[in-house]
Amino acid sequence: MYPTPPDNVLPDPVKDVPPPPPSTPKVLSATALAVILALLSMLGPFSIDAYLPAFPNIQATLGATPLEVQQSLTFYMLAFAGMVLWHGALSDAFGRRNVILVSLVMFAIGTLGCASVHSVPYLWAFRVMQGISAGAGVVVGRAIIRDLYSDAAAARLLSLVTMIFSIAPAIAPILGGWIVTLFDWRAIFLSLLAYSVLLFIYCYRNLPETLPVHKRQPFNPRHLARNYGEIMRSKLFHLKSGVVALNFGGLFLFIAAAPEFLPNSLGLGASQFGWLFIPSVSGIFLGALVANRIAGKISFSRQIGIGFCFLIAAAVCNTLYHVFLPPALPWTVLPMLFYTFGMSIVAPGATLLALDLFPHIRGTVASCQSFATTMMGAIVAGVLAPALSHSVLSLALGQLVLTGSALVLWLTARHYRRILLPHPGQ
Repeated sequence: MYPTPPDNVLPDPVKDVPPPPPSTPKVLSATALAVILALLSMLGPFSIDAYLPAFPNIQATLGATPLEVQQSLTFYMLAFAGMVLWHGALSDAFGRRNVILVSLVMFAIGTLGCASVHSVPYLWAFRVMQGISAGAGVVVGRAIIRDLYSDAAAARLLSLVTMIFSIAPAIAPILGGWIVTLFDWRAIFLSLLAYSVLLFIYCYRNLPETLPVHKRQPFNPRHLARNYGEIMRSKLFHLKSGVVALNFGGLFLFIAAAPEFLPNSLGLGASQFGWLFIPSVSGIFLGALVANRIAGKISFSRQIGIGFCFLIAAAVCNTLYHVFLPPALPWTVLPMLFYTFGMSIVAPGATLLALDLFPHIRGTVASCQSFATTMMGAIVAGVLAPALSHSVLSLALGQLVLTGSALVLWLTARHYRRILLPHPGQ
């Protein structure tokens, strides 16, 4: 196992980027690298949020039931979750840049297919192709950050990526609503196709390779089984990954339920989904900004504790409001600003602490970490959101349970780490 510093020890700030590996053609500035990684990460929210306002139109065009169209999101999330287990391992073996470029090509093909379908089964199939490829940027991006940066510098860059990335969930449903109102739902996927093609060209010209050949891992069953087994046996990994996944689940519960509860509980139309997404994404941006500013000034454990104060307070207030009062704007959506603010303060530290448990296979760790978060999203979209979306109070209670469970995992991880500090990888 590889030793890591205790959670309550202040990491040393890293001000300069380490020298590039021999195989790296060029090293971008932190801002330029953050832009590329954020643009790659945006494929996920664009693929999910942009077409949510178009659900009624898709149902009418394809002659589908609401559940069948909802399952297109579930199939996407399941495919996303299954493949993120492999993006990191593939990048550990074949290089970060190659995996991202191939994934962009596959995403473009799947997006073109979604725009061309005339039946629900084909929509499901091409959504699966999108899900298989859309997660590469998130997973490999984390590994790229850790290839070049350490400790506080890595936390600052990860927060910067989050700040830029947060634009996507804010504008995706708004753009989707406008597009489906002015054109039709197929134009949403054609817009995604244009975005992915331009992104491929940009990455081909600018994205560096950060993993030299001599540091790459063999891609064979025995080696992969050993790496995955090492990670899966780590209780600390499960606890810290669960913190990020459960907090995300509390946000995604409202996002996945938006097509039902926004029109039925708040009377909003397809072009008014911004009422939910703008507060949510504003919180993500502001929380990431704060996390960027405090990186290296306080310990990760204290930063995570501050974030949980906002998370729990927002979820409790949201629940209490809907216990006594009916859903209404802006009060129903305002707690999401503070919830996502806390989520963005927690996420960088929890993410890096999990990655540092196994520094020799960071790509594979990032895959397992993303798998946990995405599986939570699939469970929320396929099970929790359909079951709870009939009532905003039910959604608020679900969010409180999810983030409360995340807090329990974090406190357990701290206690468990203190007990097993001589063996931190366990």
